[in-house]
Amino acid sequence: MTDDIQQQVARLYREESRRVLATLIRLLGDFELAEEGLHDAFAAAVEQWPRDGVPDNPRAWLVSAGRFKTIDRIRKRARFDSNVRELAIHLETQEQPDFDERVVHDDHLRLIFTCCHPAIGADAQVALTLREVCNLTTEEIAKAFLTSAATIAQRIVRAKNKIKSARIPYELPVAAQLPERLDNVLRVVYLVFNEGYSPSSGESVTRRDLSTEAIRLGQTLFALLPESEVAGLLALMLLQDSRRDARSTLDGDIVLLMDQDRSNWNQEQIAQGIALVERAISSRRIGPYTLQAAIAAVHAEAATPADTDWTQIIGLYDVLLRAMPSPVVALNRAAAIAMRDGPAAGLALIDSLLATGDLTDYHLAHSARGELCRQLERRADAIASFKTALALTQSQPERRFLSQRIATLGG
Repeated sequence: MTDDIQQQVARLYREESRRVLATLIRLLGDFELAEEGLHDAFAAAVEQWPRDGVPDNPRAWLVSAGRFKTIDRIRKRARFDSNVRELAIHLETQEQPDFDERVVHDDHLRLIFTCCHPAIGADAQVALTLREVCNLTTEEIAKAFLTSAATIAQRIVRAKNKIKSARIPYELPVAAQLPERLDNVLRVVYLVFNEGYSPSSGESVTRRDLSTEAIRLGQTLFALLPESEVAGLLALMLLQDSRRDARSTLDGDIVLLMDQDRSNWNQEQIAQGIALVERAISSRRIGPYTLQAAIAAVHAEAATPADTDWTQIIGLYDVLLRAMPSPVVALNRAAAIAMRDGPAAGLALIDSLLATGDLTDYHLAHSARGELCRQLERRADAIASFKTALALTQSQPERRFLSQRIATLGG
């Protein structure tokens, strides 16, 4: 019986701890106090539930326990430290917590929006979100981003200090602020996903842990806030991730999109992604993530590379460029034009983009140029572009791919 309850407590920690933490932050007004209260609450559950039984509303019990444990600790500190006496009085005179599902729902959203507040540095937003919303340890985050746990810990501490010093309110943005604030949240989620989908360095073609965590975060956000662009981002991540198992060989080398075994694409994720795209497109606000998801859906619906509707993809890129002008989007459009109209047409566009200087340090621009030069049998130009790309990337699979291209061309 005791083992069953301990397993239930462990399951609740996995499934509910972030919601409990979010509510405790609202009630206690401080991340550190809330985290201490969270750990105290689960420790109390491990001790008391085997004796007293599991309460009817475990989440409410955990919030109440965490709050009371924290108030008790602060009350004891207040005897010796006058600086916390006012805080103790404030917490003791608070109204009893509201455990209505709508309030808990909003608490979870508050946590996400606070972690992704634009006043916090971009790296710190990502680290804080993975730690507080996704419950990854600092060691897990450090491993994912190939840095030290100390560096990640510093980012998290810096973010929490910024929240405190800037008095960033723990609240949902008002309607007028929601589009801009939501865009920032989506950007953080997509940053996490991209580092999993195409790691900037390291030995792997993909980082399954990060892309999976980003999708889970996107699903959580969509369940809490089913806006069209949230649906678009979730669709984009599902559709891109559906190709994960086909993107590398057993030896860990890159397999290009046109060479992938499409029977290894995850059809369940594709179906979910396409349904979300259709839902997002039916709304009034069609944003950049929805447009990118629509492009990914066209790829996903093609049974073979020859079936790809490149004209539709180019049309979507045209709309995306108007909605989100970007040299990277223009590069992707040029690659699509090369597929439809031939390598010479694509190369002319890529050369004009590189001439602006905006993509000088972007290794994929030089890699794409090298590929088109290779197809046009411009061997020296291809080798030069591949070598430039090689010097700009720290991803070992990409470095092997580029080195193989250079060697094949006799470079």
